[in-house]
Amino acid sequence: MKEFDYIIIGGGCAGLSLAYELETHNKLKDKTLAIIEPRLDYKRDKTWSFWKTTSHNFEDCVKKSWDNFSINISNKTKFLECNKLPYQSIDSGLFYKKINSTLKQNHNIKFYKNINEVKLNNSLIFNSVPSIDSKENKLWQHFKGIEIETANDVFDEKIMNLMDFDCPQRNSVHFFYTLPYSKNKALVETTWLSKMNNDLEMDYDEQLKDYIENHLNIKNYKINYKENGAVPLFYPSNINEKNKINIGTAGHMTRLSTGYTFLNIQDHSRYLRENINNIDKIRRYEIKKKYQFLDKIFLRVLSNHAKQMPNIFFKIFDNSPETVIKFLSNKSNIFQDLLIILKMPKWLFIKALLK
Repeated sequence: MKEFDYIIIGGGCAGLSLAYELETHNKLKDKTLAIIEPRLDYKRDKTWSFWKTTSHNFEDCVKKSWDNFSINISNKTKFLECNKLPYQSIDSGLFYKKINSTLKQNHNIKFYKNINEVKLNNSLIFNSVPSIDSKENKLWQHFKGIEIETANDVFDEKIMNLMDFDCPQRNSVHFFYTLPYSKNKALVETTWLSKMNNDLEMDYDEQLKDYIENHLNIKNYKINYKENGAVPLFYPSNINEKNKINIGTAGHMTRLSTGYTFLNIQDHSRYLRENINNIDKIRRYEIKKKYQFLDKIFLRVLSNHAKQMPNIFFKIFDNSPETVIKFLSNKSNIFQDLLIILKMPKWLFIKALLK
């Protein structure tokens, strides 16, 4: 078995982002890297979407960007602008192709299917595989999305629908999400925030069919692509060891109240690259403590008062779009934090705080 200076466990978004960051800044010119990834080939399997609050390396992988969005509950809709902080959607197929074509040019980088194929003792390990014992009694953001193509032009591609709560909630928090890529193509996603203990929530195909045909009133369409997944709205129990640094979801880079992870991964990758030569002396990178605290309270309310959450999410957007976007993207200042907090139902959150 061969030894490497660096080993990345998991060649998904976090692992590849870090490898690309190191490679494009010449940190692997005289160092060796092994990436452990069991998949047989890379193909489009995810869509990563986020508000562009910071720069990133993958503008050429953005499938679509929107300057306008909407959010709605039953009988009420808000239309908002976000031209200063556009909402971007990255095609994972383009992302994989870009990174892998770059990494293949460096002979110091090798891919392996199994961790048993390399020696671990003397390597600095970056682990992106979260350690999760059970889904029981823990909140998840779970979803299924399909990209549909319609026979006629039915979408306004200039505005995306961030959250549509006008749908069955089933004692959880449920919304649909529509990203129109063109006038006749869109990603439509059913999303749940729940403990995943109700099998009715998992009937994703039926939910999507009903929403597209009876809510969007689209009868004639074909499905070009499908994706599904589950994001933990809690921190996995991965422990940082002397020669191991957790990254991605394993490294607590998911914002628990939103599920947003992509830009946090890019910020973390940049931080690791900048400090790679004295990695054992730096502090552990993490999402700011204030967001961890506020998210804990928010998710406690969500867990105990699911029926009120559509109105709570809707009310958050009574603030300016910039305030909300920066808060959701953990880039807000204390004044913006206060504006968000003041929109919350006080008694519910005070009770959650005291528990």
